[in-house]
Amino acid sequence: MLAKAKKELTPAGTLRAGVNLGNFLLVNKDAASAELRGVVPDLARELARRLDVQVELVRYPGAGQVADGAKSGAWDVGFIGAEPQRAEEIAFTAAYLEIPATYLVPAGSPIQSLAEVDRPGIRIAVAARSAYDLYLSRSLQHAQLVRAEGLEGSYDLFVAEKLEVLSGLLPRLASDVARLPGARILEG
Repeated sequence: MLAKAKKELTPAGTLRAGVNLGNFLLVNKDAASAELRGVVPDLARELARRLDVQVELVRYPGAGQVADGAKSGAWDVGFIGAEPQRAEEIAFTAAYLEIPATYLVPAGSPIQSLAEVDRPGIRIAVAARSAYDLYLSRSLQHAQLVRAEGLEGSYDLFVAEKLEVLSGLLPRLASDVARLPGARILEG
């Protein structure tokens, strides 16, 4: 079984792992050494150790670019959210973790619940090609998604354009809400 996995996962003899640098919960770059640290680099290194091969961390600025790397065969394993759209080209394993995503609304917003977001005239800032962008693209019927590059880009767009809603990973929104007096995170 190990020999079969090694053959499938390391056709070039090295485990090439696609890493999404845009998710600070899973990967961070050491300021002094530029070495990648966190859950994803640790998982990739442990998989390589078990396969008895070297690991190469293939860096991408966001999840969408990691997914693009699958098309060109740039990596052997990647660490991104499983989405039906991505599953057309990528075989996903069972989830290794779940990260909650939700919405943040600015001070004074009349929006009180998740159910009130998908309405005409509601503009939602979202990190382009993130897992929650793909989910919202499939699910929303009335609200408009306004895309930006990365988590910080979606926050900046939300603030600059005075959008009604910011979508994102709950841990990131928890830090964003602290930067916006009166803003609220919607439950659920």
